[in-house]
Amino acid sequence: MQSRVALVTGGTGGIGTSIVRRLARMGHKVATNYRDEARARAWQAQMREQGVEVALAPGDVADAEQAAAMVREVERQLGPVEILINNAGITRDSTFHKMSVQQWNEVIATNLNSCFNVTRPVIDGMRERKWGRIVQISSINGLKGQYGQANYAAAKAGMHGFTISLARENARFGVTVNTVSPGYVATDMVMAVPEEVRAKIVAEIPTGRLGTPDEIAYAVAFLVGEEASWITGSNLDINGGHHMGW
Repeated sequence: MQSRVALVTGGTGGIGTSIVRRLARMGHKVATNYRDEARARAWQAQMREQGVEVALAPGDVADAEQAAAMVREVERQLGPVEILINNAGITRDSTFHKMSVQQWNEVIATNLNSCFNVTRPVIDGMRERKWGRIVQISSINGLKGQYGQANYAAAKAGMHGFTISLARENARFGVTVNTVSPGYVATDMVMAVPEEVRAKIVAEIPTGRLGTPDEIAYAVAFLVGEEASWITGSNLDINGGHHMGW
Protein backbone atom coordinates (compact mmCIF):
# COMPACT_ATOMS: atom_id res chain seq x y z
CA MET A 1 0.00 0.00 0.00
CA GLN A 2 1.26 3.46 -0.89
CA SER A 3 1.89 5.77 2.06
CA ARG A 4 -0.26 8.90 1.97
CA VAL A 5 -0.53 12.07 4.05
CA ALA A 6 -3.71 11.99 6.12
CA LEU A 7 -5.28 14.81 8.14
CA VAL A 8 -7.87 13.81 10.76
CA THR A 9 -9.65 16.74 12.39
CA GLY A 10 -10.63 16.22 16.00
CA GLY A 11 -8.14 13.37 16.11
CA THR A 12 -7.55 13.49 19.85
CA GLY A 13 -11.13 12.43 20.67
CA GLY A 14 -12.43 8.89 21.09
CA ILE A 15 -13.34 8.07 17.50
CA GLY A 16 -10.64 10.37 16.18
CA THR A 17 -7.93 8.58 18.12
CA SER A 18 -8.96 5.22 16.67
CA ILE A 19 -8.98 6.66 13.14
CA VAL A 20 -5.54 8.20 13.63
CA ARG A 21 -4.15 4.95 15.03
CA ARG A 22 -5.64 2.86 12.23
CA LEU A 23 -4.38 5.10 9.42
CA ALA A 24 -0.91 5.32 10.96
CA ARG A 25 -0.68 1.55 11.29
CA MET A 26 -1.66 1.27 7.62
CA GLY A 27 1.56 3.16 6.87
CA HIS A 28 0.13 6.63 6.31
CA LYS A 29 1.67 9.83 7.68
CA VAL A 30 -1.02 11.23 9.94
CA ALA A 31 -1.70 14.65 11.44
CA THR A 32 -4.42 16.18 13.56
CA ASN A 33 -5.29 19.61 14.91
CA TYR A 34 -5.59 20.95 18.42
CA ARG A 35 -6.81 23.94 20.39
CA ASP A 36 -5.35 22.95 23.77
CA GLU A 37 -1.62 22.42 23.21
CA ALA A 38 -0.83 20.85 26.60
CA ARG A 39 -3.61 18.29 26.20
CA ALA A 40 -2.58 17.57 22.62
CA ARG A 41 1.08 17.05 23.53
CA ALA A 42 0.12 14.63 26.30
CA TRP A 43 -2.08 12.72 23.84
CA GLN A 44 0.75 12.69 21.28
CA ALA A 45 3.08 11.19 23.88
CA GLN A 46 0.54 8.46 24.66
CA MET A 47 0.24 7.65 20.98
CA ARG A 48 4.00 7.50 20.64
CA GLU A 49 4.09 4.95 23.48
CA GLN A 50 1.77 2.82 21.33
CA GLY A 51 4.18 3.11 18.40
CA VAL A 52 2.06 5.69 16.55
CA GLU A 53 3.64 8.93 15.35
CA VAL A 54 1.22 11.81 14.81
CA ALA A 55 2.02 15.34 13.65
CA LEU A 56 0.18 18.17 15.41
CA ALA A 57 -0.97 21.54 14.07
CA PRO A 58 -2.85 24.27 15.95
CA GLY A 59 -6.21 25.36 14.62
CA ASP A 60 -9.91 25.72 15.35
CA VAL A 61 -11.74 24.16 12.40
CA ALA A 62 -14.71 26.47 13.00
CA ASP A 63 -12.52 29.39 11.89
CA ALA A 64 -11.67 29.49 8.17
CA GLU A 65 -8.37 31.34 8.59
CA GLN A 66 -7.18 29.04 11.38
CA ALA A 67 -8.19 25.99 9.36
CA ALA A 68 -6.24 27.18 6.33
CA ALA A 69 -3.19 27.89 8.50
CA MET A 70 -3.54 24.44 10.05
CA VAL A 71 -3.49 22.80 6.62
CA ARG A 72 -0.41 24.80 5.64
CA GLU A 73 1.36 23.66 8.81
CA VAL A 74 0.47 20.00 8.20
CA GLU A 75 1.75 20.25 4.63
CA ARG A 76 4.95 21.93 5.87
CA GLN A 77 5.57 18.99 8.21
CA LEU A 78 4.40 16.05 6.10
CA GLY A 79 3.60 17.13 2.54
CA PRO A 80 0.36 17.66 0.60
CA VAL A 81 -2.79 16.31 2.26
CA GLU A 82 -4.11 13.34 0.26
CA ILE A 83 -6.57 11.90 2.78
CA LEU A 84 -8.89 14.17 4.76
CA ILE A 85 -11.18 12.94 7.54
CA ASN A 86 -13.60 15.65 8.69
CA ASN A 87 -14.21 14.24 12.16
CA ALA A 88 -14.28 17.27 14.50
CA GLY A 89 -17.58 17.76 16.27
CA ILE A 90 -19.27 19.13 19.38
CA THR A 91 -22.70 19.03 21.01
CA ARG A 92 -24.68 21.86 22.59
CA ASP A 93 -27.92 20.05 23.33
CA SER A 94 -31.22 21.76 24.07
CA THR A 95 -34.82 21.44 22.96
CA PHE A 96 -35.28 23.85 20.08
CA HIS A 97 -37.75 26.16 21.83
CA LYS A 98 -35.07 26.80 24.47
CA MET A 99 -32.04 26.75 22.14
CA SER A 100 -29.93 29.90 22.04
CA VAL A 101 -28.43 31.44 18.93
CA GLN A 102 -25.01 30.65 20.40
CA GLN A 103 -25.84 26.95 20.84
CA TRP A 104 -27.03 26.77 17.24
CA ASN A 105 -24.12 28.69 15.74
CA GLU A 106 -21.38 26.88 17.67
CA VAL A 107 -22.57 23.46 16.52
CA ILE A 108 -23.12 24.49 12.91
CA ALA A 109 -19.70 26.19 12.82
CA THR A 110 -17.73 23.27 14.29
CA ASN A 111 -19.63 20.35 12.78
CA LEU A 112 -20.63 21.65 9.34
CA ASN A 113 -18.80 24.86 8.43
CA SER A 114 -15.59 23.06 9.33
CA CYS A 115 -16.11 20.76 6.35
CA PHE A 116 -15.80 23.77 4.06
CA ASN A 117 -13.03 25.39 6.10
CA VAL A 118 -10.72 22.36 6.03
CA THR A 119 -11.64 20.86 2.66
CA ARG A 120 -11.31 24.09 0.68
CA PRO A 121 -7.52 24.41 1.26
CA VAL A 122 -6.83 20.80 0.17
CA ILE A 123 -9.23 20.19 -2.72
CA ASP A 124 -7.24 22.00 -5.44
CA GLY A 125 -4.14 19.92 -4.69
CA MET A 126 -6.12 16.69 -4.79
CA ARG A 127 -7.60 17.63 -8.17
CA GLU A 128 -4.19 18.54 -9.56
CA ARG A 129 -2.62 15.27 -8.38
CA LYS A 130 -5.65 13.28 -9.62
CA TRP A 131 -6.04 11.45 -6.29
CA GLY A 132 -7.78 12.15 -3.01
CA ARG A 133 -9.95 10.64 -0.30
CA ILE A 134 -12.36 12.73 1.77
CA VAL A 135 -14.56 11.23 4.49
CA GLN A 136 -17.03 13.08 6.70
CA ILE A 137 -17.88 11.56 10.09
CA SER A 138 -21.60 12.25 10.43
CA SER A 139 -24.03 10.54 12.84
CA ILE A 140 -27.09 8.34 13.11
CA ASN A 141 -28.84 11.43 14.44
CA GLY A 142 -28.30 13.20 11.14
CA LEU A 143 -30.47 10.45 9.61
CA LYS A 144 -33.22 9.90 12.16
CA GLY A 145 -33.07 13.08 14.26
CA GLN A 146 -32.82 13.24 18.04
CA TYR A 147 -34.70 15.00 20.79
CA GLY A 148 -32.77 18.07 21.92
CA GLN A 149 -30.39 18.01 18.96
CA ALA A 150 -31.92 20.12 16.19
CA ASN A 151 -28.56 21.89 15.77
CA TYR A 152 -26.48 18.70 15.79
CA ALA A 153 -28.86 16.75 13.52
CA ALA A 154 -29.00 19.64 11.04
CA ALA A 155 -25.20 19.85 10.89
CA LYS A 156 -24.73 16.10 10.54
CA ALA A 157 -27.40 15.84 7.83
CA GLY A 158 -25.76 18.78 6.06
CA MET A 159 -22.51 16.84 5.93
CA HIS A 160 -24.04 14.34 3.53
CA GLY A 161 -25.39 17.06 1.25
CA PHE A 162 -21.86 18.43 1.19
CA THR A 163 -20.52 14.94 0.44
CA ILE A 164 -22.72 14.14 -2.53
CA SER A 165 -22.18 17.53 -4.18
CA LEU A 166 -18.42 17.38 -3.71
CA ALA A 167 -18.38 13.78 -4.97
CA ARG A 168 -20.07 14.80 -8.22
CA GLU A 169 -17.71 17.71 -8.79
CA ASN A 170 -14.51 15.77 -8.23
CA ALA A 171 -15.09 12.18 -9.36
CA ARG A 172 -13.31 12.64 -12.70
CA PHE A 173 -10.26 13.97 -10.86
CA GLY A 174 -9.76 10.74 -8.91
CA VAL A 175 -11.11 12.24 -5.68
CA THR A 176 -13.71 10.23 -3.77
CA VAL A 177 -15.94 11.79 -1.12
CA ASN A 178 -18.00 9.72 1.31
CA THR A 179 -19.74 9.89 4.67
CA VAL A 180 -19.66 7.54 7.64
CA SER A 181 -22.60 7.78 10.07
CA PRO A 182 -21.85 6.09 13.40
CA GLY A 183 -24.54 5.08 15.83
CA TYR A 184 -23.96 5.12 19.57
CA VAL A 185 -20.30 4.35 20.25
CA ALA A 186 -18.66 3.68 23.62
CA THR A 187 -16.67 6.91 23.75
CA ASP A 188 -16.04 8.86 26.95
CA MET A 189 -18.93 11.18 26.04
CA VAL A 190 -21.44 8.34 25.70
CA MET A 191 -20.12 6.47 28.73
CA ALA A 192 -20.65 9.62 30.80
CA VAL A 193 -24.39 9.31 30.18
CA PRO A 194 -26.24 7.83 33.20
CA GLU A 195 -26.25 4.04 33.12
CA GLU A 196 -30.03 3.79 32.97
CA VAL A 197 -30.09 6.05 29.91
CA ARG A 198 -27.39 3.96 28.21
CA ALA A 199 -29.39 0.83 28.96
CA LYS A 200 -32.42 2.29 27.15
CA ILE A 201 -30.24 3.11 24.14
CA VAL A 202 -28.71 -0.36 24.02
CA ALA A 203 -32.18 -1.91 24.27
CA GLU A 204 -33.04 -0.26 20.94
CA ILE A 205 -29.94 -1.61 19.15
CA PRO A 206 -30.54 -4.99 17.47
CA THR A 207 -26.96 -6.15 18.07
CA GLY A 208 -27.49 -5.48 21.78
CA ARG A 209 -24.42 -3.34 22.39
CA LEU A 210 -22.73 -0.02 21.76
CA GLY A 211 -20.23 0.24 18.94
CA THR A 212 -16.50 0.71 19.44
CA PRO A 213 -14.31 3.51 18.06
CA ASP A 214 -12.18 0.88 16.29
CA GLU A 215 -15.23 -0.29 14.32
CA ILE A 216 -15.71 3.24 12.99
CA ALA A 217 -12.01 3.48 12.15
CA TYR A 218 -12.24 0.22 10.19
CA ALA A 219 -14.91 1.75 7.94
CA VAL A 220 -12.82 4.87 7.37
CA ALA A 221 -9.80 2.74 6.47
CA PHE A 222 -11.93 0.86 3.94
CA LEU A 223 -13.14 4.05 2.25
CA VAL A 224 -9.68 5.61 1.94
CA GLY A 225 -8.07 2.53 0.43
CA GLU A 226 -6.62 2.46 -3.07
CA GLU A 227 -9.21 -0.14 -4.10
CA ALA A 228 -12.16 2.04 -2.98
CA SER A 229 -11.84 4.28 -6.03
CA TRP A 230 -15.35 3.45 -7.33
CA ILE A 231 -17.08 4.29 -4.04
CA THR A 232 -18.04 7.96 -3.94
CA GLY A 233 -21.04 9.98 -2.79
CA SER A 234 -22.01 7.18 -0.40
CA ASN A 235 -23.05 7.10 3.23
CA LEU A 236 -22.02 4.10 5.32
CA ASP A 237 -24.26 3.53 8.36
CA ILE A 238 -22.49 1.85 11.27
CA ASN A 239 -25.01 1.55 14.07
CA GLY A 240 -25.65 -2.10 14.94
CA GLY A 241 -28.97 -1.99 13.11
CA HIS A 242 -30.28 0.87 15.27
CA HIS A 243 -31.44 2.74 12.17
CA MET A 244 -31.87 0.99 8.85
CA GLY A 245 -32.57 2.46 5.43
CA TRP A 246 -32.17 1.68 1.77
